[in-house]
Amino acid sequence: MAAHSLISTIFFPSPFSRSPNTTSTKSNSFYFSKPSLPLRKSRTRYSTATTCFIINSSSLTTTDSSVSKVVLFTKTPFISPALDSIFIFCSSVVLSLTLFLTGVDPALAFVVTPQRKLQTDELATVRLFQDNTPSVVYITNLAVKQDAFTLDVLEVPQGSGSGFVWDKNGHIVTNYHVIRGASDLKVTLADQSTYDARVVGYDQDKDVAVLSIEAPKEKLKPIPIGISADLLVGQKVYAIGNPFGLDHTLTTGVISGLRREISSAATGRPIQDVIQTDAAINPGNSGGPLLDSSGSLIGINTAIYSPSGASSGVGFSIPVDTVSGIVDQLVRFGKVTRPILGIKFAPDQSVEQLGVSGVLILDAPANGPAGKAGLLSTKRDAYGRLILGDIITSVNGKKVTNGSDLYRILDQCKVGDEVTVEVLRGDRKEKITVILEPKADES
Repeated sequence: MAAHSLISTIFFPSPFSRSPNTTSTKSNSFYFSKPSLPLRKSRTRYSTATTCFIINSSSLTTTDSSVSKVVLFTKTPFISPALDSIFIFCSSVVLSLTLFLTGVDPALAFVVTPQRKLQTDELATVRLFQDNTPSVVYITNLAVKQDAFTLDVLEVPQGSGSGFVWDKNGHIVTNYHVIRGASDLKVTLADQSTYDARVVGYDQDKDVAVLSIEAPKEKLKPIPIGISADLLVGQKVYAIGNPFGLDHTLTTGVISGLRREISSAATGRPIQDVIQTDAAINPGNSGGPLLDSSGSLIGINTAIYSPSGASSGVGFSIPVDTVSGIVDQLVRFGKVTRPILGIKFAPDQSVEQLGVSGVLILDAPANGPAGKAGLLSTKRDAYGRLILGDIITSVNGKKVTNGSDLYRILDQCKVGDEVTVEVLRGDRKEKITVILEPKADES
């Protein structure tokens, strides 16, 4: 017999009894019923009793799940005050002993908390965040400032952003605009350990930078690298970062557009094939990873479209296929060797006003690839009249209507390639061969 049933039988053999037909669905819990029916009728009024059902604990020796019932009598006119007090005291002792012997937590005896259950997609999201958070870091951009009153030179934070661990060698990938203008950089890992960071290299045109920290390899967890060539509009994406300087946060959304084009914050050069997403990307998310549902990196969160500066539901991420090639060059050589024509061209609006389609060359230095090949720049004659230079209409047979088209074609070329440039010179077209060269500061 259960322990509480034995004690109840010793003290109160009559009102206490087992209920073999009642089974327990929860252990270590109590349920109180409404006042039971009158026990018997007296001449003046009814005496009532309150029934308390105590569910057996799983630690008891009985094999069945039985319920013991305690009947607590209220004051009746035919019981003396002394007996009434003794009866209430004994009932309290029995109830206290029952709580003690059955191992029920008194705090849980009156509150039943249902077990929290998560759906399958929720569990997958929680697991994705937990698995990838150790790979995301917090970057602090410090700048040297001089106090106007004391003339002391101080290092003050001028910005912050996110990044992620690329490999076990301590390489951290982020956006270039996160580290721009920094005199010192700090990288904080997920365990809140902070390290000084040095700049390995950066690509201003694509807004990508690589840092390096001296951290133990066991603390570095590289992020899984995916691919962005097979992405589809509508698939789920997840952005992890440190918006507004907070700890790691997760935002979810879908890919709302592909093959978008944005301009680099540093040089204004267009970045092609950008991923558009409605996952919230706020200040501080820049440089953080954009993940697919398997937790693989598909892009770097870079910018939002918002006239007011707040998240408007349109964010942009540089695709990982573009980032991988840039990071590989920066890690190996510390720079990106991107080919150039060596020209300065007019804004697209100016060419449209002339009624032609193409890229108008404003300047082609003689020591640059275009100047060496004989392309003409815009100049003025002896009377101050403007003489238009060559207008590029195609490169390697690919039509060029604006500057973005020209950049897109050059991104597919390598340093040393020979390209055929078709230009409109006056009222005739000419084809000129140009050998592409790297930027002067990268040679």
